[in-house]
Amino acid sequence: MKKLNLLLCALLISGCSWFDGEDESEIKPAELVAFEQQAVIKKQWSTKIGGSNKKFWGSLRPAASDDSVFAAAHEGQVSAFDIESGKRRWGTDLDVSLSGGVGYAVGQVLVATSEGEVYALDAGNGSVIWTANVSSEVLASPQGNGNIVAVQTIDNKLFVLDAKTGDTLWQHEDDAPLLTVRGTSSPLLTDRMVLAGFDSGKLIAFNPENGSLIWESRLALPKGRTDLERMVDIDSQALLIDDVIYAASYQGRLGALSRGTGRSLWTQDSSSHSAPAYSRGQVYISEADSTVRAFNSGGGQVLWSNEQLFLRRVTGPAKLGSYIAVADAEGYLHVLDLQDGHFVARTKVDGSGVSAPMLTVGDSLIIQSNSGSLSAFKIQ
Repeated sequence: MKKLNLLLCALLISGCSWFDGEDESEIKPAELVAFEQQAVIKKQWSTKIGGSNKKFWGSLRPAASDDSVFAAAHEGQVSAFDIESGKRRWGTDLDVSLSGGVGYAVGQVLVATSEGEVYALDAGNGSVIWTANVSSEVLASPQGNGNIVAVQTIDNKLFVLDAKTGDTLWQHEDDAPLLTVRGTSSPLLTDRMVLAGFDSGKLIAFNPENGSLIWESRLALPKGRTDLERMVDIDSQALLIDDVIYAASYQGRLGALSRGTGRSLWTQDSSSHSAPAYSRGQVYISEADSTVRAFNSGGGQVLWSNEQLFLRRVTGPAKLGSYIAVADAEGYLHVLDLQDGHFVARTKVDGSGVSAPMLTVGDSLIIQSNSGSLSAFKIQ
């Protein structure tokens, strides 16, 4: 197990895939298992958004408003599509190397670059509203709430900008470990709080107006002798359900915390760099080894584990109709039963694979593939 953990760490740092090349490692991804299909996956539409760069496969993800889906390509193309038909509504070429996005908030589409540039675009026509500069590369979606925009950078800093002008209102710099997973979490915003997870394993809630500390909670403590073993990055956005925050760390824990105080409600040992999902009183997580697990949201009890996708580099889970779904590095979409985790359907999305977090919009699942395709799926 220790050898597997170290190998997983090395892959996450380098961004490599288990399916790259002809590696003869003794640890192999699981083969797909046969099962009886109990549901039908229907592709609603598919379109191309632009070229891709392997370095940013997991950091460019779609976002949505009530009637549009927004997506970005590494070469700088940002586009809006009709959420029902997939028809392109507008496209803007920023002519920059995009590395983080897409965020959407109150009429603004938010993206960022590997050089630390942040762009706010008009969601109606794609025109640039403002640009801003932060300290370094952005590998997660900027988030806004109409008043502010929050951006996390690869050097473990959080910047909060004025949503109307892009001016920096305040910033926070957290302790940076010597070695981290390549990635950052995406901030979670409410009217009263900016919540950010850091490479140190800490979750910190800030006052959005001035950056003062509301509460701080350590989700994971570094353990082990080496820097690899001590990595406890929080590299995914926390999930807020009612007054409870659910968050996961790498080589640490999945935890539920009080929204108001940060008090721990329950924790379970976990190692994940993907965001949790929620449905029907259960929290779902994709572990670093691609095991998919379900927990009781109230007490944290493990309800089921599906280990049949072992090392297939699955995405974080996302709700699809009355099921839960993950996609893998070979481009397969796997649909699992909510109650016991057995497979109910499978389809091939794209042979290039899927690394970016998937987006649930109503009964549809929006998926951006590694090759730059954008597709919408439903369960019939």
